[in-house]
Amino acid sequence: MTQNPYGVDPPSLRKTLGLLDGVAIAASSTAATTSIGIGLGVTAGVVGLHLPAIMLLAFLPILGIAGAFSRLNRVEPNAGNGYVWVGRSLSPWLGFLVGWVSIVATVAFLAYTTAVTGSAMIQLAGQAGLHTVAGLALDPGSTAQTTAVGVVVLVAVTLTAVTGVRTAARLQAGLLVFEYVVLLGFCGYGIASGPHPFSLSWFDPFQIPSATALAQGLLLSVFCYWGFEAAFTVNEEVRDPRDASRAGTITLVTMLGLFLLGSVAFQRVLSEDELAGHGAEGLAFLGNRLADQPLAALPLVALMFSAVASLQAGVIPTARGMFAMSRDRTLGPVWSKVSARYGTPAMGTLLIGAMAVAVATLSLVIPRLADMIMATVNAVGIVVALSYALIALAAAARFRGLLRENLRDGIRAVVLPALSAVALLGLGGYLAWSFYDSADHFEVSADNGWFLLLTPTLMIVSGFVAGAWAKWGRKSAYFTTGRGTDADAPQLLATPH
Repeated sequence: MTQNPYGVDPPSLRKTLGLLDGVAIAASSTAATTSIGIGLGVTAGVVGLHLPAIMLLAFLPILGIAGAFSRLNRVEPNAGNGYVWVGRSLSPWLGFLVGWVSIVATVAFLAYTTAVTGSAMIQLAGQAGLHTVAGLALDPGSTAQTTAVGVVVLVAVTLTAVTGVRTAARLQAGLLVFEYVVLLGFCGYGIASGPHPFSLSWFDPFQIPSATALAQGLLLSVFCYWGFEAAFTVNEEVRDPRDASRAGTITLVTMLGLFLLGSVAFQRVLSEDELAGHGAEGLAFLGNRLADQPLAALPLVALMFSAVASLQAGVIPTARGMFAMSRDRTLGPVWSKVSARYGTPAMGTLLIGAMAVAVATLSLVIPRLADMIMATVNAVGIVVALSYALIALAAAARFRGLLRENLRDGIRAVVLPALSAVALLGLGGYLAWSFYDSADHFEVSADNGWFLLLTPTLMIVSGFVAGAWAKWGRKSAYFTTGRGTDADAPQLLATPH
């Protein structure tokens, strides 16, 4: 047995959560209202009037990934989840990479959502009649203005997350109820009364304009589903680890229903040009088409609540992933310090918020919010696809013996995750090549393929650099054993030879 690098029992988190808390955290992290309000417009700009088709198609590999998460969590619940599972089943280097890209992708997501939150609040101010502040004209499409407003909200939700997951989950549950009531009401009304006729071609992926559009549309849709696994990052704080699996699955199926409802409603109410042309203001535009003020403002309020909840939900799982990595000394000890008062990784949570503020500030080099959203979503989509694929391959490797013991279980535990992994790796690889092939020079623009490729490349390369420091600088035993610190044991488990 290899001694835990701390020399004492590894820090642990308090078990206070139930199934509904896990669902609230996962659903808030997935942020269906934000994805519908912003992601559908961005995706429509790529695939046209085939949003339902692309959402259904993307759900298939994600379902295989969810099965891999659930089965792995059943045998090894750990706040580090993919970082621990991939490190043990495939390679410590790949495991560290999964943990690392999850961190940097979430920090990028927090920066993006910070701007989205600010945009929603500025739009609401405009609808309330406030169009200027101190002589400055308010612009919900300005990255600078939206980021400045959003940072204030990010600081507030980070402080709330410090006080405990249970408090955050209760807040998110209340926000979710309001969001879903508004979404169901407006989308249902839009489907019933929209001026554009319903068409089965909306569900036909073969009518998507090109293979590149299909690949990019799938990647954008994978980004929309991203976040269901947040339930697995708090499984050490869930009273029954099986509730984490249930919460993730419930969230994923719910998201599919909401995305299909939203896709059909948007296409019934808005034309293709209107869908693609309104970006971060898509949900507000839909509300104005379906109702008069003040009812028309409700979708925008729901979008703001969704963005606020997803900011908080993004901070929580990232801090827990870094907590697990710190226990193994692949990250510094500051990330695993547990607050005696709240029983949470308080310092790590504050640092995640600070990092997100820094990245949000860096995003000011892209002046238009719509361009910043497109660049962020593409970058995060590629690294999330890589992370999901590696976790699915870890499940296939871990449970490959089931193919000999029980064919039905083997197909579900090995074949389906493996197929999902191949699909996501192929998708990410094809899109990366298309970005590279689409430009002959570099510029900071959401239309420049080399810029779109540079960001995920830096995310991945930085993971190997950080891994090298963890292995040879920190001398983490994780890179020898490939296994993470068990939450309830005082030692780092050794891999059997």
